[in-house]
Amino acid sequence: MGGFKCDHFITKKRDKQPVQDDDNSKYNLSDVVEAETFLESSSEGSVNDYERGLWANKLEFILSVIGYSVGVGNLWRFPYLVMQNGGGAFLIPFFFFMFVCGLPLFYLELSLGQFSGISCMYVWKFCPLFRGVGYMMLVVSFVYCWYYIMVMVWVMVYLVNSFLPQLPWSRCDQEWNTPNCVAGLHARNSICSFDNCTTTNGTRVSGQTTNVSVTASNEFWNHYVLQKSNGLEDFGHVQWHLAVPLTVAWVLIFLCLMKGIKSIGKVVYVTALLPYVLLTVFLVRGLTLPGAGEGIMYYLKPDFSRLAHGQVWLQAAVQVFYSLGPAWGGLITMASYNKFNNNVLRDALVCCAADGFTSFYGGFIIFSVIGYLAKEAGLEIKDVATSGPGLALVVYPEAISKLPLPQLWAVLFFLMLISLGIDSQFGVFETLSCGLTDMWPRLRKHKIPVTGCICVLILLLDLPFTMNGGIYLYQLVDWYFAAFCVVIISFLECFLIAWVYGAERFCQDIKLMMGRYPPVFFRICWCLITPVTLLITFCIMCYQYEPPAYDGYRYPYLAKVMGNILAIIPVIPLPLVMVYEIWHAKGSFIQRIRFLLKPSADWGPHIAQFKAGYMVQDVSTYSILRTVKDNLLGSSESPL
Repeated sequence: MGGFKCDHFITKKRDKQPVQDDDNSKYNLSDVVEAETFLESSSEGSVNDYERGLWANKLEFILSVIGYSVGVGNLWRFPYLVMQNGGGAFLIPFFFFMFVCGLPLFYLELSLGQFSGISCMYVWKFCPLFRGVGYMMLVVSFVYCWYYIMVMVWVMVYLVNSFLPQLPWSRCDQEWNTPNCVAGLHARNSICSFDNCTTTNGTRVSGQTTNVSVTASNEFWNHYVLQKSNGLEDFGHVQWHLAVPLTVAWVLIFLCLMKGIKSIGKVVYVTALLPYVLLTVFLVRGLTLPGAGEGIMYYLKPDFSRLAHGQVWLQAAVQVFYSLGPAWGGLITMASYNKFNNNVLRDALVCCAADGFTSFYGGFIIFSVIGYLAKEAGLEIKDVATSGPGLALVVYPEAISKLPLPQLWAVLFFLMLISLGIDSQFGVFETLSCGLTDMWPRLRKHKIPVTGCICVLILLLDLPFTMNGGIYLYQLVDWYFAAFCVVIISFLECFLIAWVYGAERFCQDIKLMMGRYPPVFFRICWCLITPVTLLITFCIMCYQYEPPAYDGYRYPYLAKVMGNILAIIPVIPLPLVMVYEIWHAKGSFIQRIRFLLKPSADWGPHIAQFKAGYMVQDVSTYSILRTVKDNLLGSSESPL
């Protein structure tokens, strides 16, 4: 596969062999200077070159990408991982993997989208045999849009109740409360998190247990917001207090996305920047609380002995991977609206730094409040802190209810969560919408109806999540869907660019955009470090796989089977499209494979000035050694 490293392509029809340039050369210096002069004089291309649309300015793009990458997981997962995996010492593996895996993947996807000017659906023209990866990304984006919206729905319920004279999760006299409800932190003998309760003697018991005190915030979550049943066998009915905010959430997304990047670019000024303002406000408030210092010290105190455990490094790698959001297609899609000569390396550095900073910064806010909560309850910090929705929707609201002006802090907190959630939804939804309009270009003139139809369709499919058994369905989808397919996509993406398309050729494409080659560090990561890390991570995840469980409920065998089917669904397009491409190609089987591993005739830069001169040099006769050397260190024509 590494034997197809070429320079630039110029082909006429899909079923013809590539035409080799007579002088067997690349762009010379005068060609590059002339091309760059053309771009500058024409605002980086003509109107026809950007018929899909263009960001109004670079800031809108950067804010959109930051909003896409930074989500609620930065607040309710990263701080918990730091605490559980060596405190400040966890930052070493986290930023290591951010540097050698997260940043290279981020840079790769931004470069790929900006160069091609098309969505993740058709960017795989550079290797038609694996065109199915684009469909995998589309399926992943669809499923993500389908179930992730429920986070916003739950937060909206909390936001509405934050305007009441007294916060309902601070009282035990509500109709949904049980005799085991405890409203005062100092009076209780246990603290219940999202999926379990921990008594003061360290015994962990199921949330279904009736002889243990349960906090008012926990009962508000389980008995009012979710009104959960006993399991999937008792799915119940649609709950209107969830169905209404679900409708509001999709109306809000439609209004923000109905004009594509034209409307997204304006909305992100609020949704991407507001969380940082509110985080700072919460940090200032949190530092004034008793016990905040102990919480922050617990968060940061390093335990370097934990770095000897492989599990810590695995947790760091997985967190980096899921935090930045490669393989979902959103980065490719958003970058496809960039000007051709935009500095994607700078954007990748800025956005990755913003994501890592937000995770680290958010830990101070979370643990300052957790320290306060632990001090008030007389418990250890490790018994209070939890991961996932339980931190944002049970523990943190409970702490807010004990602050002066609790309604104010509750409103600000849940507005922040909504901003983080809706930004992440923008990227994956636009990936889905853009994929459909790229498939049928005539739909581009009907952006508003297309966006509306997609919103209505997913809204209807979301109704099961609003039922009494919806939380069990949500947990099942999240458990199986987010586990494996995105790792597979990222590995294929990195491997195909590095060894099938060729890292050297990809670096030449980047030079065509930016006028210089990327640093050799990225070549080495794309070719070796990143794919090897992803492969090891995938194998360990498979080895450590455990069946899902929620709140003491064990899923039936049929549910586990359905979960495995769900995990496989995004991968199905890959072999199907492979068979389709091979069937319609010409020649013997080997000839078809070789032909389909080369870029298609219409692959290349989306700027007409460059596409007309995109040349090819077929080097399939190169030795493996030369191919490895060129991909890792560059050819003699591309000095480092």
